[in-house]
Amino acid sequence: KAKRWDTMVNNVCVISIYVPDLKEAIDFYTSTLGFELNKQYGANIASLVNGDLPIILEENTNTISIQDQKASRVVLGLRTDNIYETVKFLKEKDVNFIIEEPTDCPPGKFISFSDPFGNILEYLQFENV
Repeated sequence: KAKRWDTMVNNVCVISIYVPDLKEAIDFYTSTLGFELNKQYGANIASLVNGDLPIILEENTNTISIQDQKASRVVLGLRTDNIYETVKFLKEKDVNFIIEEPTDCPPGKFISFSDPFGNILEYLQFENV
């Protein structure tokens, strides 16, 4: 007899980012991070081009701020080939840094910052792979 989880495929098929303002989110993710807008689905949902793993921006007025609370989060990790140039570019865009100086981590170096809504993102430069 098959178990319930035998039919599940454990691969991430989409990444959804909930934001309180879709227009501002599209501007940040395209103008600041360089993603390409794929398609907008009505007034509240847009997809960004990201290979086979689409990123969905969804406007949701029920988002809550957890910046001052202890909470688990999912962090979107982005790859860069030159973390120092990435930091310079993000500084020009006035990004809200969490870790501004490239910091050593097991695969190389990383920085951390947030989007305008408090979602945490990191850039990683792989060196020790």
